Amino acid sequence: MKQFRSFVIKEFHQIFRDRRTLLILLGMPLMLVLLLGYAIKTELNDAHVAIFDPSKDAETKRIAEHFRASGYFTVVSELNAPKQIDAIFREGDASLVVVFNGHFAESLLRGKGEAAVQLIADGTDPNQAAMLTAYAQGVLASYQNGLMEQYHVPLYINVETRMLYNPQMKSSYNFVPGVMGLILMLICAMMTSVSIVREKETGTMEVLLASPLTPLQIILSKATPYFALSMANIITILLLAVFVMDVPIRGSLFWLGVASALFVLVALALGLMISTLVRSQMAALLFSGIGLMMPTLIFSGLIFPIESMPAALRWIPDLIPARWYISAVRKIMIEGVGVEYFTKELGIIALMAVVLITVSFKKFKVRLT
Repeated sequence: MKQFRSFVIKEFHQIFRDRRTLLILLGMPLMLVLLLGYAIKTELNDAHVAIFDPSKDAETKRIAEHFRASGYFTVVSELNAPKQIDAIFREGDASLVVVFNGHFAESLLRGKGEAAVQLIADGTDPNQAAMLTAYAQGVLASYQNGLMEQYHVPLYINVETRMLYNPQMKSSYNFVPGVMGLILMLICAMMTSVSIVREKETGTMEVLLASPLTPLQIILSKATPYFALSMANIITILLLAVFVMDVPIRGSLFWLGVASALFVLVALALGLMISTLVRSQMAALLFSGIGLMMPTLIFSGLIFPIESMPAALRWIPDLIPARWYISAVRKIMIEGVGVEYFTKELGIIALMAVVLITVSFKKFKVRLT
């Protein structure tokens, strides 16, 4: 019993001496509970909506005010022409457009369902689109009930729902771009960090440094296979998506390859940075698994809409590389837009790649000397 107690005390000392292990054991659960409990919201909150109102009468203005006052929607634009509807979706400024028919108030008072409202949602994320239209129908139903109480006669609004880019509401349209981001992060970041840490852990890094290769060449030789495997995985995923899951590639394959290559560079740089922070393969797996995979799942917009997150946490997705990559892939594959509509995403990914590669290589050289 005395020996057992001595081993337990020794193990506690071992844990308390390793600050990284202590942080994972005590700090990480607290952080995950706070993030998961506070950031993940299944209800709708402040979704961006645009309104096209050709009649501009008192009733349509009242409905627009109902949308603003609901707490679920933020009216970001009032459109002046039908051609602006497609443009605002392509630019990513709105997730829902509410379209009124002409002479809405007159049609409403005539009854017979002649007053029509069309709800146009971005179907690239079918779950979010279904939730948006359901909440919008709730706002319209609430307004309609108020009219019926006011006039004491049945007044009906004919609501039509339309899903852009994904009228069949296939979940694979949203699933494929997200899986591409996750697989690239998994292979590049996790495997690169483990591969380099393995050399340090087994003591073979010194042997490599004694070779004629420079440290930069050594790192590039480690990263190149993962770059090639990642691009091969992208090709495989795209073939499965097109021929098995019937997911279209409406945009440019060239720009899809450019976006993927840039994201691979970002993931490789993250893996290299992780390898400078840890000393064991297990720590590298934990760090990359929890530190990269969880934020990617939560804050990339793959599962939970960014608009539904509290305002205090909406800056976090901007720091997640997968958020921008998934957005670019959706625009290229599902929406089929030109490069001018995803230049922002490409620019941010490229900037992240430059910054992370510079910092990672500089920090790695310091660790090797």
